[in-house]
Amino acid sequence: MAAWLGRLSLGEAWFAMSSRLLRTKPVGSMAHGADDLTELPEGAAAGLAKVLTTLDLVSLGVGSCVGTGMYVVAGLVAKAMAGPGVILSFIIAALASILSGVCYAEFGVRVPKTTGSAYTYSYVTVGEFVAFFIGWNLILEYLIGTAAGASALSSMFDSLANHSISNYMITHLGTLRGLGKGEDTYPDLLALFIALLVTVIIALGVKNSVGFNNVLNVVNVVVWAFMIIAGLFFLSASNWEGGRFLPYGWSGVMKGAATCFYAFIGFDIIATTGEEAKNANTSIPYAITASLVTCLTAYVSVSVILTLMVPYNLIDGCAPLMEMFAVHGFMWGKYTVAVGSIAGLTVSLLGSLFPMPRVIYAMARDGLLFRFLTHVSALTHTPAVACVVSGSFAAVLALLVSLQDLIEMMSIGTLLAYTLVSVCVLLLRYQPDKETDTHQFISEEDVDNIKDVGDEPTKDDHIMMEGSNRDGSSYHAGGTEGESDDSHFHTGPPSLLKRLLGGHYYTLRLRLGIPDSTARPTPASGQIVTRCTLSLFFMSFLFWSTVIFGVEQGSGAAAVFSGLMATLMLGSLAKLLMLIIQQPESKQRLPYMAPCVPFVPAAAILVNSYLMLKLSSLTWARFTIWCLIGLLIYGCYGVWHSILELDAREQQAHASSYRRYDDNLDDTFSPDDDLYPQEQGERPYQGWSAPEESRHRHQNQGQEEEPYESQGEDDGDQQGYQSGAGVQNPTKGSRSRGRTNFGFDDEDD
Repeated sequence: MAAWLGRLSLGEAWFAMSSRLLRTKPVGSMAHGADDLTELPEGAAAGLAKVLTTLDLVSLGVGSCVGTGMYVVAGLVAKAMAGPGVILSFIIAALASILSGVCYAEFGVRVPKTTGSAYTYSYVTVGEFVAFFIGWNLILEYLIGTAAGASALSSMFDSLANHSISNYMITHLGTLRGLGKGEDTYPDLLALFIALLVTVIIALGVKNSVGFNNVLNVVNVVVWAFMIIAGLFFLSASNWEGGRFLPYGWSGVMKGAATCFYAFIGFDIIATTGEEAKNANTSIPYAITASLVTCLTAYVSVSVILTLMVPYNLIDGCAPLMEMFAVHGFMWGKYTVAVGSIAGLTVSLLGSLFPMPRVIYAMARDGLLFRFLTHVSALTHTPAVACVVSGSFAAVLALLVSLQDLIEMMSIGTLLAYTLVSVCVLLLRYQPDKETDTHQFISEEDVDNIKDVGDEPTKDDHIMMEGSNRDGSSYHAGGTEGESDDSHFHTGPPSLLKRLLGGHYYTLRLRLGIPDSTARPTPASGQIVTRCTLSLFFMSFLFWSTVIFGVEQGSGAAAVFSGLMATLMLGSLAKLLMLIIQQPESKQRLPYMAPCVPFVPAAAILVNSYLMLKLSSLTWARFTIWCLIGLLIYGCYGVWHSILELDAREQQAHASSYRRYDDNLDDTFSPDDDLYPQEQGERPYQGWSAPEESRHRHQNQGQEEEPYESQGEDDGDQQGYQSGAGVQNPTKGSRSRGRTNFGFDDEDD
């Protein structure tokens, strides 16, 4: 690394490092088998069977969400944060989840013919550094979710044993200080044993199934109905009277909403099943919405019964739903709820531990994490090392950290991951169309000649366009050639705003400076959106920090000054959003697209950042340490051992070993140039992750230094590091020559 830095100037080093951080994984490498650990039967076609219905997807989402959320989080937030206002906390958290869910659904369908997590999608579409950061936070989500599930099961068994287990451990093992918020915490050996047991089961290759998940969900629904009906006989309206509904104020409600977000984590499983769904175009958005509404109904109803049966300050923080019947002497009700607790918490525990080794395996396979984590057992066909390592860490967390601290840490990591997903969706919507397949590229001229399926112009469209032809757009994975005209795509804001505004739609577009439907994004407009989106992301945290710590917690002149600063920041946020609206949007059509872009992603960013800042400072301190550990691993290992880095080094070594015979040839020629000639001075767009300005500055440096270089210097370094498709890193003494014909290297062999 030191030798590499010594050969480069400061500008070259910065450009090379930025190219590494923003390089993307080719879509062709994401075919079946790249990250899939399962084996297909002999003779079977490569691909996943489209067998999942909308009901199956709803069941998967509900099973992943309901569990720890209903049996633990409701009572924990009601007791320590919001009181009966936990009802409002769940509603606010559900709103944030829906905003993030629609963005996650679009992000999932952007990469064709793949299944996987947000890490996979971001690596293909956005860049390596963002992918690593999202993957690192997903590991935190699954890691703490596993520990929280084990801790919740331990608390449930302890409650069934009348707290004799915890009393025994405190008496014989003592307590630990400093692991929670200053309170005493006993080492939970039972949670340690549960986490290790589930780790062994998964490492042995036992797979979750939709049928098993549906059975446990039926048990959950039956127990939920029992709690609602039986709880009606023990209600007391006095628990909400005399200011007891919001004992901690609205600040407590918002703080509780940040923790309640944990209860809705799991809908991302729906977005990752697009290839297995029978009709992904409609099943994914409907399943996400239905699962979130179902979970919200369950949480709100249970919270109402809980807070009306037991005063908020007397709620048991570990097993609230079981103890609320025990308080009234209804022991059979307690044991019935225990059955539902076992079913719900088991699903949540398995749902957290199953995908964690898969994400770790995928990152290690890509070289971003240590290679030994890619070992797959020949007997069980599972990443045994990743299972053992991740499960052991989860077991240690369950042993030492309290359940409340685990839930808060899981919320902050997931909130940030979902916020980055919203940022990525906003970025990709306004970038010029580029290669979405390794073997096919549709030029802008070609796109103009393709009629857009399902986007018939209305009468108002003809008036505004003055009889011009329809827009053309194509997306390789969104539909197949020759698809019938009745395949409709969710086109987002135009159709929705047209219905709402009617005849005022086009007047509003003209006054706001919104480009017409014939406009297409350019590299310059894409860079504007990139800068505005990143500024929106960072300014949202700054804005809410000013509101929370300056306005809400301040007083006197300091509060007034903070209010003025917050007002200015709010105006800046509105201006950034207006600049994004004024840029042309990509004409790609996906099987599912988030509605009302850029408003929905921007709202998700604002809501998620506010909820993150409402979490405790100790949670932020732990999360910062986790992120620093991840950055250290990526900076010292991942960026230098990435498969893209190794491929680039191999190409450079190969090119430097043989003198290329095409030094004096112009290899920017393409067979398509005769059919679709480019205008003079126009270059093909090479991806949003390669800034044109930085490239231009770097080329100028190369041209100034070129006379001082020997003419016989080889061209091996000019291949550089990929940033998307065809992006090169011009190094000292070399010129960028467009698309490099790598086939010449093959012939030299």
